[in-house]
Amino acid sequence: MSHRFIVRSAAVLAVGALALPLAACGSSTPAPATSNTTSSSSGTTAAQTSGKITVADFWVKAVDGNMTGAFGTITNGTDKAVTVVSGTSPVAGKVELHEVVPNGTSGTKMQPKEGGFPIAAGATYTLKPGGDHVMLMMLKQPLKAGDTVDFTLTMADGSTVMVSAPVKPFTAAQETYVPTKTS
Repeated sequence: MSHRFIVRSAAVLAVGALALPLAACGSSTPAPATSNTTSSSSGTTAAQTSGKITVADFWVKAVDGNMTGAFGTITNGTDKAVTVVSGTSPVAGKVELHEVVPNGTSGTKMQPKEGGFPIAAGATYTLKPGGDHVMLMMLKQPLKAGDTVDFTLTMADGSTVMVSAPVKPFTAAQETYVPTKTS
């Protein structure tokens, strides 16, 4: 049985055009996006565009717990750099942009990505397991394989991109999704 969750609004966060990346977890199935407009896509086989910022191959890791990661690619088809600075989703109480960094003891830790995901003009930014990713936190229900999750990414200039991503099982890169606290 497939469930579909719909984003009703997007938070607009106008932050200066900072050029800092974010951490993620993998990619697999596509979903579309837009710049200065909110659009949606099924997120299953092909990228859908509506504007010059596009998303493709987005997917969300299936979980029974209260947080998970979303992965895929974001392409900046504009002639100016953009930065993804925030996100919202009706299935999560909080959405953060994360990165995975060395923890100082030969391991890694996940943490919020200061400044967001910078994407140069004409470049593609990949979110994948074990790397930069979108973190869906305080989930309102378990996310099962076959469900679809909608979320909105907001750029520093206030434009938004809607992503509709399938939920998939993923056993590699068993991140615990317990973010470290930052002061």
